[in-house]
Amino acid sequence: MAKNPTVAETVSALASPLAEEFGYFLWDVEFVKEGGRKILRVTIDSEEGITIDDCEKMHRALDPVLDEADPIQEAYYLEVSSPGIERELRTDMHIDACEGWDVEVRLYAPVDNSKSFRGKLLPMGEERQIRIDAAGKIKEFPREAVAKIRTYFEF
Repeated sequence: MAKNPTVAETVSALASPLAEEFGYFLWDVEFVKEGGRKILRVTIDSEEGITIDDCEKMHRALDPVLDEADPIQEAYYLEVSSPGIERELRTDMHIDACEGWDVEVRLYAPVDNSKSFRGKLLPMGEERQIRIDAAGKIKEFPREAVAKIRTYFEF
């Protein structure tokens, strides 16, 4: 028996070809409740970055597609945005795309008396572990030990 796709998976399948048509790629789709409101957050990116005009263009194209497919049975707000320079890396695609960037890795449990490490994101290990170069020291963390990975930018 096939598993029913989540709202995010269904919307990803609808939004991805549209994003590609415009020269973007789909970074993420989330369907969340915030402050009593349901929000469908579609995040797009491109090699050149994303402008507010890109977000509006994608919103205008995606809105009628969602209305036609009707994957969400309740009222919601559609947001189309860029991931920004400081972004959470939740998937292998995100991690691969940000290789070489400065990241902060937060762990569920301390390693060497710390739950947070910063460094340059390296290619994932053979077993998809998270690897960073922290001031010349290579640190490696199993995926299941990592609570969150975020890029950061020193202003």
